[in-house]
Amino acid sequence: MTANGDDRRIRVLVVDDHEMVASSVALALEQESDIEVVGTVGTLAGARSRVAVDPPDVVLLDHRLPDGLGVDEIPKLKSLAPSAKVVVVTAVTDDATLVAATEAGCSGFLLKTGKMEDLIAAVRAAAAGEVLVSPALLSRLLPRLHRARSGLGSDLTPRELEVLALIAEGLGNAAIAKELAVSVNTVRNHVANLLAKLGVHSKLEALAVAVREDILSTGNG
Repeated sequence: MTANGDDRRIRVLVVDDHEMVASSVALALEQESDIEVVGTVGTLAGARSRVAVDPPDVVLLDHRLPDGLGVDEIPKLKSLAPSAKVVVVTAVTDDATLVAATEAGCSGFLLKTGKMEDLIAAVRAAAAGEVLVSPALLSRLLPRLHRARSGLGSDLTPRELEVLALIAEGLGNAAIAKELAVSVNTVRNHVANLLAKLGVHSKLEALAVAVREDILSTGNG
């Protein structure tokens, strides 16, 4: 069973210009019964072509590629495959890159220095709509996301605000369900509702809007 709760395997596109790295990642992912690697490409142009023809569930996107920066390509990839979750895999963790990736619509960040099991877990988490940013990175990232307010979030319910606040603490759906003493499916419904109300496609984008609109401090009184 996949992270989405069905029997369909999570389809992953690996974008990395280092062939040995891309092959190793693909091999490791293919060992998992719930994951299918639909391709490996080494350029942004190649990523666009593959995503346009055969949209994956998750794109593991290297940041520095021969024909540009992965973060700059996220909006184009999202326009070609709106449902795809883009995870930036990088050794770069400067605030500017984190902010740019978040505002471009990525679902999270994965450090190249991490373990392979972390990458496998990250693919499942991204497919399930989880935030892929450590609390330490979140604490650096969120204060940088302030923008002019537009009034979004005024229709969020108290429970949706609670869920959003727990997402901001770095909790996943299961942990939020335990904290609120509700089912994981109930949490998923709240998350889906708050994403729709905020007009975003990922939890990370929701946090960006929440900071910009000062939703959490307003909602918490």
